[in-house]
Amino acid sequence: MVKIGLEIHGYINTNEKLFCRCRAQHGLKFSKPNTNICPVCTSQPGSKPMLPNKTAIDKAIQIGLILKCKINSKFIWQRKHYDWPDLPKGYQDTVSGGHAIPIGEKGEFLGIRIREAHLEEDPAAWNPKTGEIDYNRSGLPLIEIVTEPDFSSSQQVIDWLKQLVITLGYIKTLDKSAGIKADVNISLPELNGKRIEVKNVNSLKNIKALIEIEIERQKSDTPKIQETRMFDEAKGITIKMREKEQTDDYRFISDPDLPVVIIKQSRIEKIKSAIPETPFEKLQRLIKKYNIEKKSAEVLTKKLEIVEFFEKIVEKVNAKLAVPWVTIELLSVLNYNKKELDEVDISPEHFIELLKLVENKKITELKAKDILRKFIPKSFSPLKEAEKQGKISSENELEKICRLVLSENPKAIQDYKEGKQESLHFLIGKIMQKTNKRADFKTTREILERILK
Repeated sequence: MVKIGLEIHGYINTNEKLFCRCRAQHGLKFSKPNTNICPVCTSQPGSKPMLPNKTAIDKAIQIGLILKCKINSKFIWQRKHYDWPDLPKGYQDTVSGGHAIPIGEKGEFLGIRIREAHLEEDPAAWNPKTGEIDYNRSGLPLIEIVTEPDFSSSQQVIDWLKQLVITLGYIKTLDKSAGIKADVNISLPELNGKRIEVKNVNSLKNIKALIEIEIERQKSDTPKIQETRMFDEAKGITIKMREKEQTDDYRFISDPDLPVVIIKQSRIEKIKSAIPETPFEKLQRLIKKYNIEKKSAEVLTKKLEIVEFFEKIVEKVNAKLAVPWVTIELLSVLNYNKKELDEVDISPEHFIELLKLVENKKITELKAKDILRKFIPKSFSPLKEAEKQGKISSENELEKICRLVLSENPKAIQDYKEGKQESLHFLIGKIMQKTNKRADFKTTREILERILK
């Protein structure tokens, strides 16, 4: 049986770095290289770290709590020594190591045991091909979540990681623009194979691929010693980097420049009280309370801002109407504009007004969709627009419009008589165009079919 464990790294969402006041931004999308730097995060001689970022510690505690970890009352910063160009001071400050006390330990998430969750600083970004180093990343606060080797397949890993990302998104602890990275540990105990660690895999697709590739490799060439490997996405192989380091290789010592961090129980309780329901808890409650299909409830609970928006809507609108308008119409408008709900200003009250207009047949669904598209980037009351452009339901008025459209499209009439049903949809589309999407769809179709017969 395959045994798989994960070491998941994510950037904690803070304004400043872990031990200095530099902005916590990196990547060409946000900043030019080496612009968010200072003597501390570039390790200039004589520079000393500031006290650790309080927000980073609080969010690390939040993550530990959501993973049902025991939160320790104190932890000690340790120097993890290794010699790479991305680490000019020669060590990384971390709350890990052979004798370390992690922030959280002995947790569980969706059936997978959590060994520990700890905080550490990120090294700089080093490009081994050019030799260039960007220190914007140096000193960013990282959370590392270490699981026990409880996974047995690539699909189980991916399903679990998706739920983890969604859950951590609820508490807004991670920088969602940076994504997550994982070190994947794989072994085949039944073949007496040693554990292999594949480092720094940066997408769910790649994690799934490398697990399957590495399992097949180990079946044909069972490892006799522990190794650290890397995944070559282009070639679809893993490549040996070095033999696996042991804890002693890093020469862990406590950092004399950083004090022991004491966590009071009152601080833990305060953080715990602010944690929202998990996606799984919300999912079960929505299904039970509003009688929503599981598939729709899963769409709603993927993002906290969406499900919270929905819960405001269903206070005043029937859930049966609200579900498709949030899970389909609203999300499609956001996706088209490449926006998240928290990046635009859509008032729940305006959205409720829009759905009430549809429910009371004051406007057509097509017209409502038109108005919804105009809610980006800022919504408005749709009542005035509805007064000017209300639904046309009068059969006499619609019949006149239908006959006018038919007179303008004789070929569509002939096509319909020849059994081409799509010609009816074409004619309805022309009527909607002529009425600016105000024609009642059902009545229009009935009138057209009657005239055409």
